[in-house]
Amino acid sequence: MQNIFLAGSSRGVGREIAKLLLKNAPPSVNLTVLLRNPTYAVELEALGAKVMFGDALSLADLEAAMLREDAINVVISSMGGLPTDRGDRADCEGNKNLIDVTVKAGVKKFVLVSSIGSGNSVVALSPQVLLTLGAILKEKQKAEEHLVASGLNYTIIRPGGLKSEAATGNAVLTEDPSIAGIIHRADVASLVCQCLDSEKANNKVFSAIDRNMLFKSVEFEVFAL
Repeated sequence: MQNIFLAGSSRGVGREIAKLLLKNAPPSVNLTVLLRNPTYAVELEALGAKVMFGDALSLADLEAAMLREDAINVVISSMGGLPTDRGDRADCEGNKNLIDVTVKAGVKKFVLVSSIGSGNSVVALSPQVLLTLGAILKEKQKAEEHLVASGLNYTIIRPGGLKSEAATGNAVLTEDPSIAGIIHRADVASLVCQCLDSEKANNKVFSAIDRNMLFKSVEFEVFAL
């Protein structure tokens, strides 16, 4: 039995990951999702997910959701969003809490959806884009650094500019941090799911783009899972 824990499934890439896992997963795969807002629970429960309510900015909520009888095999996070009144962001503090509880729960693997422009991929974006997104990218970088230092087997996937359209099937991963482009959220979800059982993806940091939607037409090496 494989037990997967997903944080950030209320919308965007996380919602696409949940839908893909629940659509294609064999009976031996269980998906638990963490939600703050009960509005999104009905659809996910109808698809077959187990819903746990809580806020990733609360360690107590995360421990209640994760330190349960069924051992978790892998944790996926696509959390993000606006800061709280205190200035905390799920991109950083929420993910750091989730990583810490993942370690405490004895989980072996963590897949983090971040963003091109974080860490060494800052070179992929123009100064104009960085002026707009620089603050949130720094928060995402802190979460990445915390994950790398955690001792977990990790996979960090940094998507390019996101669109909510049907998957193209042309999305790829690369370790080249200078590559940037557009990618559909459904394609990011597919790449995340491919990494779950891939040992080759362990302890790797990838940029994720659609090979037909690059910002610049350049040659780069595609990572084969």
